[in-house]
Amino acid sequence: MGLLTSSASTNNHNLYFSKNELAKILNLYSKGVSSGEWKDYAIDFNKNNAFFYIFKHSLAAPECTLNKSLEVKKRKIFYNLKSKNQNKKYENLDQLLSSLNRKIFKILD
Repeated sequence: MGLLTSSASTNNHNLYFSKNELAKILNLYSKGVSSGEWKDYAIDFNKNNAFFYIFKHSLAAPECTLNKSLEVKKRKIFYNLKSKNQNKKYENLDQLLSSLNRKIFKILD
């Protein structure tokens, strides 16, 4: 379970999505898949960022990107949502997912 936490160990200083965060993201992702809007996802991480990419088609560019980032100077974590027509910063993951959830159901109407 160490890979899912954002705590740093002596050999591993990467930022990750926590188990709770990943569960929330995958829950919303499953709604997009069931509606037929999304087909694939990818997860990537580095020292100051964790990325969750959502694809409409497996061979296309990401439809949107959820980014958990550590601002080193402030020592604070922010969440970013990047899509074709928006790039917004959120203080917590629930705000980001709420915004993305509205986008999914707007497409379904």
